[in-house]
Amino acid sequence: MRDPYSVLGVRRNAGPDEIKAAWRSMAKAVHPDQNKDDPLASQRFAEAGRAYEVLKNPKLRDRYDYARREAELRRMEEMKRKAKGTEEETIDPETAEEMISRIFGANERAKSQTARPQNRKPAAAAPQAKAEAKPEPKPEPRVEATPEPETKPDVKAETADKPPAFAVFPRAAAPAAELVSAIVRRIRGTANKNTEKVPDIFCDVTVSVEDIFRREKATATLPDGQTLKVALPAGTTDGSIVRLKEMGYRLNGMQRGDVVVAVRIQEDGTFRTDGTDLRTTLAINIQDAVLGCETVVDTLTGLVSVTVPAWSGSDHVIRLEGHGLPTADGRRGDLLVELRLMLWEKPDEKVTDLMRSLRGGLFL
Repeated sequence: MRDPYSVLGVRRNAGPDEIKAAWRSMAKAVHPDQNKDDPLASQRFAEAGRAYEVLKNPKLRDRYDYARREAELRRMEEMKRKAKGTEEETIDPETAEEMISRIFGANERAKSQTARPQNRKPAAAAPQAKAEAKPEPKPEPRVEATPEPETKPDVKAETADKPPAFAVFPRAAAPAAELVSAIVRRIRGTANKNTEKVPDIFCDVTVSVEDIFRREKATATLPDGQTLKVALPAGTTDGSIVRLKEMGYRLNGMQRGDVVVAVRIQEDGTFRTDGTDLRTTLAINIQDAVLGCETVVDTLTGLVSVTVPAWSGSDHVIRLEGHGLPTADGRRGDLLVELRLMLWEKPDEKVTDLMRSLRGGLFL
């Protein structure tokens, strides 16, 4: 069974009403009667039904969330164990550069240099023989009896050349990363490894108005399936970009990339966003619209009293200052209350007679 939250398209902290609304919308969209030409409609409808059965039952939902967290912890422990038990495969940077040079045909000069010593084998052999013959008649036991100074630099070189172990991170360097780095540098036409940067990762995260107001961390899903917690700074609006420095992919010899997250605000609740301002709708009847009234409106911090002026139509907007989203300078935006003229559920005879008399030019 797939993730029931993904099947219904709801957040993991969604309430029962949101889950029920998502199920109704999904059921209408994938119902077999509405998709007779789709052979997979029944399968999707059944899958949505199973997801709703799990999420609407608190016990089943808690059991599924617990099992998912346990599986995630086991997976992370396995990744840590593998990262600690195995060393990363590395390639000498110069060897990688030579390999890429051969691939791109840039080692013609090296080939010509290696061909010249082959043509001069007889001439080169004589100096070598002389050089080798010189130390033979002068073997000094002091030089042979002191191997320790020669072994110590070798040990230091091995420890210096050994790459440092990276921290356990799901986007750590992959095997043969130095070879990939050499390819990227060759394609970009530069060999300066210090200034090259791994391409950034781009993803979206969907949050609610309440999440931004409470400054809760959002969960972003990267293209490789990994999840990342994203802190929402003050002043976050729909379309804001949050850049996480050096949290992207890592390649040997290159600067680690960033994660660029685009924030999308889900506006299916009480409030709609207009920058850091919020908009909401207040329904009033014709009597309150003509005579005015005192009522309450829902805000992010609770109910607030509001005065509807007399003779207010549906184009009237009441502004409540300081009841919007947090701004970057520490203040808050405003809440714009849009009036919506509504009639009573059942027809009122007095109002009907009044409107009829006004239309006919009669006054009671």
